[in-house]
Amino acid sequence: MYFDAPGKNNTEATLKAAFERGRELGIREVAVATTTGFSAYKALEIFEGFRIVAVTYHCGFREPFKTVIPDEVRKDLEEKNVRVVMATHALSGVERSLSKKHGGLYPVLLIADTLRLFGQGVKVAVEVSIMAADAGALSGEDMVAVGGTGKGVDAALVLKPANQSDLFDMRIREVVCKPRTF
Repeated sequence: MYFDAPGKNNTEATLKAAFERGRELGIREVAVATTTGFSAYKALEIFEGFRIVAVTYHCGFREPFKTVIPDEVRKDLEEKNVRVVMATHALSGVERSLSKKHGGLYPVLLIADTLRLFGQGVKVAVEVSIMAADAGALSGEDMVAVGGTGKGVDAALVLKPANQSDLFDMRIREVVCKPRTF
């Protein structure tokens, strides 16, 4: 499925398509990018029977020593059996800091930019699967990974996840949906 444009207005359609495809394939695990909890709560409504991992920004992403996802939202999602992972972006992390300070070219940032050729949401879907894997929140079996462009979600992949130390063992099996224009 292709959307005419990226963005939050694709959230429900993305999650429904991802759920349906995951169910068809016998998958029961999903990682979804979320900033405020909006996409995680939507996933909770749709992904019945799945283990849901909500992946969000690391502490200090916007403001030193402050979390982006509100504490009460994180706690509420966890009470609803959603695993919440706050982690450094797998496809930037410290390399972004080096690039900002010293300029130059860095391999992980090149990987991120290459994935963005398919759209920001596709890059984010790959990234949240790595972050969830590194947090020990995944089984290692094929899963659904959902990412977005700005707010909400607009891309979903079926993939075999990998930890960042084994990134090239990841296999993107299917693109369920993504924006056509971005």
